[in-house]
Amino acid sequence: MTSIELALAGLAAAGAGAVNALAGGGTMISFPALLALGVPPIAANVTNAVALCPGYFGATLAQAKNLQGQGARLRWCVPAAIVGGLLGGMILLRTHERTFQSLVPYMLLFASVLLALQERVRAAVLRRLAHVQGTTHSPLTAAIPVGAAAVYGGFFSAGMSILVLAVVGVTVEDSFTRLNALKQVLAFSINVAAATFFLFSGQVLWLLALVMAVGALLGGIVGGKLAGILSPTAMRWLVVVVGTALAIYYI
Repeated sequence: MTSIELALAGLAAAGAGAVNALAGGGTMISFPALLALGVPPIAANVTNAVALCPGYFGATLAQAKNLQGQGARLRWCVPAAIVGGLLGGMILLRTHERTFQSLVPYMLLFASVLLALQERVRAAVLRRLAHVQGTTHSPLTAAIPVGAAAVYGGFFSAGMSILVLAVVGVTVEDSFTRLNALKQVLAFSINVAAATFFLFSGQVLWLLALVMAVGALLGGIVGGKLAGILSPTAMRWLVVVVGTALAIYYI
């Protein structure tokens, strides 16, 4: 890749990091950017997953205090997330390039729909929590659907966090803040599991991944500082429009 292409990839990753910090859905920026630079779809997906790991790690650390007292859930759900992420990564690498390429527009469209429904998912989770106070659930109840959502996340990470939040919101009773923290550590586990599997695939474009990782980290910092200035809702709908337009274009 030329220095200009690397710089463009870094800028796309910075945009993804900023959008993730503000509203979520950053993969909808960085993944299509790699496709536009001529990176094959599977290599783009793999490289993007590896590059965005630092962003997931930082977000998990930021939510650490809200994980206190959730040890039993983590003991069941994190292994389920890891196994699902690995399985999703395996399926991805066993998928023919042309097959994955044909799925890309529909996955972008699905991710756009998930992002558009993000506030409704959040509202539905809050409504459910208001009606189930005092009930208890086995951690295993959450682990099984978390594992299923993790398979999707390992295969294609766009929209994964919203899907995981919906799953834990239906199967776990707790405050939304603590559920969001649980979602964050599960999304991190899924991404790292898939990325670790990808390390040995020969599909990671390492220089590109390094530049994007730095860009995503810087973008996340800037996004965090802009959180009180820019509207997360406006950012989210901008990503939804861009993702939908790209899906239509690829179709």
